[in-house]
Amino acid sequence: MIESISAITLATHNMARAVHFYRMLGFEVIYGGDHAAFTSFRAGSNYLNLIAQPAERSWSWSSSTIPTLTPCMRVWSRLATVRTHHRAMRNGESGSST
Repeated sequence: MIESISAITLATHNMARAVHFYRMLGFEVIYGGDHAAFTSFRAGSNYLNLIAQPAERSWSWSSSTIPTLTPCMRVWSRLATVRTHHRAMRNGESGSST
């Protein structure tokens, strides 16, 4: 039985935008950055990684996966929005998206 996951790697077409997003959520960059092909963030005692992919690379979800993931993504999205807003407010920014 799986007891934990120490790292998750997500693919992105826009590393700079993804790095900015996770920094706004409070993740600490420990390797890579805006223009790197691979970036790693500290997430407590674990890691969140980003790997750059070319624009022509596409992803798809199977119809059986979407219903399972949708509620989790909604909760995560709301949490990310709230955290981003609060962090922006602490940094003296408006917290609104433009």
